[in-house]
Amino acid sequence: MHCVRQVTDQLYWVGANDRRLALFENIHPIPQGVSYNSYLLLDKQTVLFDTVDWSVCRQFLENVEFVLAGRPLNYLVINHVEPDHAASIREILLRYPDVKIITTEIAVLLLRQFGVPMDGRAEEVKEGDTKSFGRHTVAFVEAPMVHWPEVMVTFDTTNGVLFSADAFGSFGTLDGRLFNDEVNFDRDWLNEARRYYTNIVGKFGPFVQALLKKASGLDIKMICPLHGLVWRSNLGYFLDKYDKWSKYEPEEKGVLIVYASMYGNTESAVETLASEIVKKGMPNVAIYDVSKTHVSYLISETFRLSHLVLASVTYNLDIYPPMKSYLMDMKALNVQNRTVSIVENGSWARRSGNLMQQFLENEMKDIKVLDERLSLNSSMVEDNLADLDAVADSIVQATK
Repeated sequence: MHCVRQVTDQLYWVGANDRRLALFENIHPIPQGVSYNSYLLLDKQTVLFDTVDWSVCRQFLENVEFVLAGRPLNYLVINHVEPDHAASIREILLRYPDVKIITTEIAVLLLRQFGVPMDGRAEEVKEGDTKSFGRHTVAFVEAPMVHWPEVMVTFDTTNGVLFSADAFGSFGTLDGRLFNDEVNFDRDWLNEARRYYTNIVGKFGPFVQALLKKASGLDIKMICPLHGLVWRSNLGYFLDKYDKWSKYEPEEKGVLIVYASMYGNTESAVETLASEIVKKGMPNVAIYDVSKTHVSYLISETFRLSHLVLASVTYNLDIYPPMKSYLMDMKALNVQNRTVSIVENGSWARRSGNLMQQFLENEMKDIKVLDERLSLNSSMVEDNLADLDAVADSIVQATK
């Protein structure tokens, strides 16, 4: 049975939701599922914008067939060839053998690598090219590394719709809703939109900035991403989020405390430290156990908040492995412009503090490590309170 929604005049959402997938890209937990968005334009010629993941192909094909209502499919515009959007292309080619594919030169190469028959089907486009389908004329805008090298976005100059590929997407199923003004975005969607951006696209901030610069010259009235909600109102709000995230600027002044504790002693010190930070005037504090929190959530929170406290035990004369993994992810996703305080613990060798500081200063960009440090021997005692107070005071002062 079909499940479609009209986006605007002549344009329909024909995607599907996936609630069964546990890990997006087999890495990131998606407890609220994910949508795969595809759009079908009914003009003088019919145009399908991207396909969907294989897991929801059946629903997708039923949707396309219903909206076409017996008409042929003339064009398939492929903005991004990652399999969660391109896995159903071959099914479209089987059912609509006369369809022409419009995409970039690099996309054609990648599609061949994925086994999609491209000979005689592809119309390659580049930056600045346009195509008329009747009433609607679209312009093609290259968006390399947002977040694969072949990516483009397609702008409908007739109605102001931007088909934005993986930009402006989010984790989460749509649950009958489609538009941003049909949900409480800050309450129900912002965290998953941020987690999606920071972990999927976060590394490529300069490329996102380049796309935002191009987008500023377009009269965009609606954004249709490949995951998540369609934006038809308050576009500036979400564009501002992308601007901050891609500049690695925090959304909020606040303190993120990520701790690694084997037997609870480092955790206990962190609880006391958080209390002191709040008492000194910074109530926006978030605490996470690095051993039980998936790193995608930690990365999202790292992008959200301005200041960090990293608290780690020493393990085999090194940084505790989950903390080290988190640091590696911060580096891989290009986290920068943050101020950090360090808490270290060790029973017979305290090395984690120096090792974390060396990593932050030598392996990452624009990270300031505060001089004040809390160093524990096994557990916190009265003699540590002065240092804890100094760490709390320095991090709160830094937020000001």
